[in-house]
Amino acid sequence: MTRQGAVRRRLASAREAVASRLWPVPLAAVVLAVILGIALPLVDRAVDDDLPASVADLVFSGGVDAARAVLSAIAGSLITAASLTFSLTVVALQLASSQASPRLLRMFSSDGMVHATLALFLGTFAYALTVLRTVEDATEDAEEFVPRLAVTAASLLTLASVVVLTFFLAHLARQLRVETMMRDVHREASRTIALQADAEPGVAVPASAAGAASIPARPADARRVMAPTSGFLTGVDRAELVRLATEADIVVRELRTIGSAVVEGTPLVEWWPVSAASADRDGIEERISAAFAAAYERTANQDVGFGLRQLADIAAKALSPGVNDPTTAVHALGHIASLLGDLADGERPALGYADQRGAVRLIPAADDFGALVEIGVQQVRRYGAGDPDVVSRLFGVIEDVAWRVRHPEHRAVLRSQLERLERSVADADYDEHERARFARDAESARTALDATL
Repeated sequence: MTRQGAVRRRLASAREAVASRLWPVPLAAVVLAVILGIALPLVDRAVDDDLPASVADLVFSGGVDAARAVLSAIAGSLITAASLTFSLTVVALQLASSQASPRLLRMFSSDGMVHATLALFLGTFAYALTVLRTVEDATEDAEEFVPRLAVTAASLLTLASVVVLTFFLAHLARQLRVETMMRDVHREASRTIALQADAEPGVAVPASAAGAASIPARPADARRVMAPTSGFLTGVDRAELVRLATEADIVVRELRTIGSAVVEGTPLVEWWPVSAASADRDGIEERISAAFAAAYERTANQDVGFGLRQLADIAAKALSPGVNDPTTAVHALGHIASLLGDLADGERPALGYADQRGAVRLIPAADDFGALVEIGVQQVRRYGAGDPDVVSRLFGVIEDVAWRVRHPEHRAVLRSQLERLERSVADADYDEHERARFARDAESARTALDATL
């Protein structure tokens, strides 16, 4: 495994855990704002009398009543702006769900611009309230105190909030466009593909005849590790599995691919000892189970098929009678073709991972190229078989991916998809002109497949 690849994958997992929730960044901003609201008035008390004239002319110069009025107005307006931001975000979530796919909601909730805007608004609100408590009237024992630097900072934060609100509205209008949604899904899926290719957990066993011969056969007495919880398998720490298997002198075989649904109490992993050597295997099943992560929804951290699923959902939604937008389906197929091309152009998943001595320790449940192609085109072919533009683009998807395919078995998958698409077209109601167009498209796809021989 490349150390940089493993670090990037762990960082991606951490980012996913934080970014998928709306509260961590705003909460951190509120805490920092309260600390600043306590510290800056203390600085005011220390340096207020010694401020240079040039600085004193720029900072707040009002009295106690004016300071309280300014801070109260800032606190009231910023909490209103935060409410507006949250309301607009909810509207965006509803539109994304109804017009594109419910699977896209997590992308809006993890939008960095939404997090930053809420953080600035709530932080400014908390800061203004904290500074407000330090404004003091004159008494017999003390003079009045107006934290001029702190009030000035509150005014500057308010101006920044107004500017950020303007950018947030423009950002939200752009994010609601389905083209932007598909672009973001494409980028996220591309990052996942790159991370998976760069994070080998051990010495990879290549997908070849020699590699297949080195994979140990499953014995009849192989033990099973059951899933501790239900949900979707969102990730697996294969480096940890290789380490555990090496320590305990066992072989671990995954039974579920990342992204698949698991049910508590069903088989998740199989393992068996390599020899009768007395390695300490107490608690090994709990340690193996801990290397897997499951959640109530899929994430893109290690799930290569999730991006394809989202794009296919957008296309299927666009082809529904309630939306009837085949152009969006055609655009989604363009993104699907690009991602499938990246997969076809990459290395085949390793059949297994060995330790430094060459002993196979982990047999992964790798993503099958045929299954990924099926995710990308099956539903679109079913729902779009009656639209000539969608059908033509489906032929184009096969052609585009065929030009990048590197392995014979992948080419066979594309040929099968081409034959199935031709049968779907044959069963649909098209005129002679349209069928001639499809025949040309099919011939172009076959030419691309033959050119890769």
